[in-house]
Amino acid sequence: MEQDVTIKITDREGIIHEVIAPTDMAMNLMEVVRSYELAPEGTIGVCGGMAMCASCQCYVKSNHELPEITDDEDAMLAEAFDVQDNSRLGCQIQITPRLEGLEIELAPES
Repeated sequence: MEQDVTIKITDREGIIHEVIAPTDMAMNLMEVVRSYELAPEGTIGVCGGMAMCASCQCYVKSNHELPEITDDEDAMLAEAFDVQDNSRLGCQIQITPRLEGLEIELAPES
Protein backbone atom coordinates (compact mmCIF):
# COMPACT_ATOMS: atom_id res chain seq x y z
CA MET A 1 0.00 0.00 0.00
CA GLU A 2 1.51 3.28 -1.01
CA GLN A 3 1.88 5.94 1.60
CA ASP A 4 2.57 9.61 1.15
CA VAL A 5 4.12 11.76 3.83
CA THR A 6 3.59 15.44 4.53
CA ILE A 7 6.75 17.52 4.83
CA LYS A 8 7.04 21.20 5.73
CA ILE A 9 9.74 22.94 3.74
CA THR A 10 10.75 26.53 4.40
CA ASP A 11 12.23 27.98 1.22
CA ARG A 12 15.07 30.48 0.97
CA GLU A 13 12.58 33.36 1.09
CA GLY A 14 11.25 32.11 4.41
CA ILE A 15 7.95 30.86 2.96
CA ILE A 16 6.67 27.59 4.41
CA HIS A 17 5.37 25.01 1.94
CA GLU A 18 3.51 21.93 3.06
CA VAL A 19 4.18 19.28 0.44
CA ILE A 20 3.14 15.70 -0.11
CA ALA A 21 5.97 13.29 -0.93
CA PRO A 22 5.54 9.69 -2.09
CA THR A 23 7.39 7.03 -0.12
CA ASP A 24 7.24 4.43 -2.88
CA MET A 25 9.32 6.15 -5.55
CA ALA A 26 12.78 6.06 -3.93
CA MET A 27 12.90 9.84 -3.94
CA ASN A 28 15.08 11.90 -1.67
CA LEU A 29 14.44 15.26 -0.07
CA MET A 30 16.41 17.19 -2.69
CA GLU A 31 14.32 15.65 -5.48
CA VAL A 32 11.11 16.58 -3.66
CA VAL A 33 12.28 20.20 -3.38
CA ARG A 34 13.08 20.18 -7.09
CA SER A 35 9.81 18.57 -8.13
CA TYR A 36 7.87 21.28 -6.29
CA GLU A 37 10.24 23.95 -7.67
CA LEU A 38 10.88 25.36 -4.19
CA ALA A 39 14.34 26.51 -5.24
CA PRO A 40 15.33 28.05 -8.57
CA GLU A 41 16.63 25.62 -11.18
CA GLY A 42 20.39 25.27 -10.92
CA THR A 43 20.55 26.23 -7.24
CA ILE A 44 19.74 22.85 -5.72
CA GLY A 45 20.93 19.34 -6.48
CA VAL A 46 23.62 20.68 -8.76
CA CYS A 47 25.67 17.46 -8.56
CA GLY A 48 22.64 15.26 -9.18
CA GLY A 49 22.40 13.89 -5.66
CA MET A 50 25.87 12.35 -5.31
CA ALA A 51 26.83 14.25 -2.10
CA MET A 52 29.41 16.08 -4.22
CA CYS A 53 28.09 19.58 -3.59
CA ALA A 54 26.20 21.27 -0.79
CA SER A 55 23.51 22.95 -2.89
CA CYS A 56 20.78 20.87 -1.21
CA GLN A 57 21.90 21.59 2.34
CA CYS A 58 18.95 21.97 4.67
CA TYR A 59 18.34 22.46 8.35
CA VAL A 60 16.25 19.84 10.09
CA LYS A 61 13.77 21.61 12.36
CA SER A 62 11.83 18.64 13.73
CA ASN A 63 12.97 15.79 15.97
CA HIS A 64 12.91 13.07 13.35
CA GLU A 65 15.34 10.19 13.48
CA LEU A 66 17.20 10.42 10.19
CA PRO A 67 19.67 8.03 8.56
CA GLU A 68 23.21 8.25 9.94
CA ILE A 69 25.33 10.89 8.28
CA THR A 70 27.76 9.26 5.84
CA ASP A 71 31.45 10.10 5.56
CA ASP A 72 30.84 11.68 2.14
CA GLU A 73 28.03 13.84 3.47
CA ASP A 74 30.06 14.77 6.55
CA ALA A 75 33.04 15.80 4.41
CA MET A 76 30.82 17.88 2.12
CA LEU A 77 29.16 19.68 5.02
CA ALA A 78 32.61 20.40 6.48
CA GLU A 79 33.29 22.55 3.42
CA ALA A 80 29.85 24.08 3.02
CA PHE A 81 28.74 27.57 4.00
CA ASP A 82 26.16 28.42 6.68
CA VAL A 83 26.45 24.97 8.27
CA GLN A 84 24.55 24.46 11.52
CA ASP A 85 24.33 21.58 13.98
CA ASN A 86 21.16 20.40 12.26
CA SER A 87 22.50 20.64 8.70
CA ARG A 88 21.99 17.70 6.35
CA LEU A 89 22.24 17.21 2.60
CA GLY A 90 18.74 16.72 1.22
CA CYS A 91 19.96 14.22 -1.38
CA GLN A 92 21.06 11.85 1.40
CA ILE A 93 17.65 11.70 3.07
CA GLN A 94 15.37 9.15 1.45
CA ILE A 95 11.62 9.72 1.67
CA THR A 96 10.23 7.01 3.95
CA PRO A 97 7.02 6.72 5.99
CA ARG A 98 9.13 7.62 9.03
CA LEU A 99 9.51 11.17 7.69
CA GLU A 100 5.82 12.03 8.17
CA GLY A 101 5.66 15.56 9.55
CA LEU A 102 9.34 16.34 8.90
CA GLU A 103 10.15 20.06 8.98
CA ILE A 104 13.18 21.43 7.17
CA GLU A 105 14.48 24.76 6.02
CA LEU A 106 16.61 25.21 2.90
CA ALA A 107 20.05 26.63 3.67
CA PRO A 108 20.90 29.94 1.98
CA GLU A 109 22.39 29.70 -1.47
CA SER A 110 26.15 29.77 -1.02
